[in-house]
Amino acid sequence: MTVSLGEEIMLLSLDDETGAAKGESAARWGVAAGMLLELVMAGRVTVKGGRVEVFDPTPTGDALLDGRLGRLTRWVHETSSSRKVVAWLTRDHAKGSQDVVDSLVARGLVTEEKHRALGVFPVRRYPEADGTVERELRARLAAVVLGGAEPDARTSALVALAHATGMHRQAFPDLPKKQFAPRMAEIAEGHWVGVSVGEAIRDLQAAISAVTVVTVLSAVP
Repeated sequence: MTVSLGEEIMLLSLDDETGAAKGESAARWGVAAGMLLELVMAGRVTVKGGRVEVFDPTPTGDALLDGRLGRLTRWVHETSSSRKVVAWLTRDHAKGSQDVVDSLVARGLVTEEKHRALGVFPVRRYPEADGTVERELRARLAAVVLGGAEPDARTSALVALAHATGMHRQAFPDLPKKQFAPRMAEIAEGHWVGVSVGEAIRDLQAAISAVTVVTVLSAVP
């Protein structure tokens, strides 16, 4: 089963048993960036100089990606004077994350559980239903980050996004950071086969850094 970068990031974030998101804020930014990068890699969108442009609005055939592409195309038309990556990630990270979770539910990879916290507040959790895809994903990450295997473009992109959002612990929950963080940084800062993808990665890393700082500062009383 082929899953998107956004779905892979969400799978890393969700606790298999409880279905709660570990590092939910970071995962949301990572999912939004991952979906945008998917559109770059599909030749539909460009990310350059900190700005987003729709290069080709033709549907990809993937419902999740096409939903993002349609939403992004409308946003670009509405904001002709300012199409900054940071602005798009800020706009899309909450809805994008929910759309990705809904896609994982539809694929049968996680299941949705609803209950009320304190008997009042509605809460949704997404425990694992089929762990096949996540096991393959974690094995691929381990081979590249821990085993030194040469990463393909998609794995490099996933590592770069996980590194940018600080999702090291979600990727390797049972290991000390020194065993994997340097290699993740090396991959994230490496040379990219496609110039456009490499520039998009750098722009997304900068944007994630910016929005993460703003999120942290806004939470300080």
